[in-house]
Amino acid sequence: MQIVYVSTDPGIPVWGAKGASVHVQEMLRAFLRRGDQVTLLSPRLEGTPPADLTAVEVVALPPTPKGDPETRARALLMVNEAVTTALGRLTPDLVYERHALFSHAAMEWAQEKGLPSILEVNAPLLAEQIAHRSLGLPEEAEASLQRAMRAAGLVAAVSMPVAQHARMMGARNVMVVPNAVDPARFPEPAPSTGRPFTVGFLGSMKPWHGLPVLVDAFALLRAKVPEARLLIVGDGPERVSVEARLAAHGLSDAVEVTGLLPAAMVPSALARIDVGTAPYSASNAFYFSPLKIYEYFAATRPVVASATGHLGDVVSEGRTGHLVTPDDPAALADALAGLAREPARSQRMGQAGRDWVLTHHTWEMTAERVLKRATLAQERAA
Repeated sequence: MQIVYVSTDPGIPVWGAKGASVHVQEMLRAFLRRGDQVTLLSPRLEGTPPADLTAVEVVALPPTPKGDPETRARALLMVNEAVTTALGRLTPDLVYERHALFSHAAMEWAQEKGLPSILEVNAPLLAEQIAHRSLGLPEEAEASLQRAMRAAGLVAAVSMPVAQHARMMGARNVMVVPNAVDPARFPEPAPSTGRPFTVGFLGSMKPWHGLPVLVDAFALLRAKVPEARLLIVGDGPERVSVEARLAAHGLSDAVEVTGLLPAAMVPSALARIDVGTAPYSASNAFYFSPLKIYEYFAATRPVVASATGHLGDVVSEGRTGHLVTPDDPAALADALAGLAREPARSQRMGQAGRDWVLTHHTWEMTAERVLKRATLAQERAA
């Protein structure tokens, strides 16, 4: 099958190391492993693709100029013309797009040509942009969003809240497709021996990730498990404040912040922890499909996460980890201390998590599911 993958988001360097970049790469990898031929359209092609993705053909889209939000919005709308032109020069059997603001041409082009199409939606981007950034041309942004949703043959939403959002915006055919893992990236690590109990966090250190709660919980944990350590794998806007909070607790020497790591280095980093954390706050609407949780499981690490949103469907209480009250450092510290006291139980949970994620949530499974559903939808429409 000839697949064109479209990613117009100027914030996603497709060969980068951030979570969205990894998501793009994993879907490309899954398509190639099926034997598909893949062409990638993106304005962010800088860097070197991983060795196993060099077979992906690339087409550069126009970069988005810096400037005020309205100028950027108009430039993003113009990218639709470039997408249409690029698609017209190709002969795809299916068009796959990672949803981005102001992007609708790929789905409309596929609809016009009678081709199956998939719109991957990872968040209610319009609401996110308004809440956390600045949005130029809001009416045009909403109109473009609705055009993409209505034209898509299939919307693959990462969670039920995102699926509900897609339906409200006009999507006709929606399925929930959570994040996943690549087993080849996560060989089962050897059991940890002879190191201090280590708490882990993987992510981009954004305000909604609950890092202040994690820091305060780690301070409480150290009172119970004095040798405990914290490994933060990632970087982001909260790093300075997190490091200052750690220093205020006198914990700087017990913590390592790696900064942003290439995806290939993440598994070895997670092999150094004993438990993965996802301390999301209850103050924000939760619609994520946290890639970190699936990767903790793949690394055979139990997970302690906030009991918010649909995380109860991802983390099985007492079997693959623990769910704790959001925004409660004491509850988080108690759960971590319990795992530190019972390493054998912790290891059983980690193994159960790995078994679950490799049985139900690999990227190749995801690719098969969405391609089958999109193809059937197009056949029915025809």
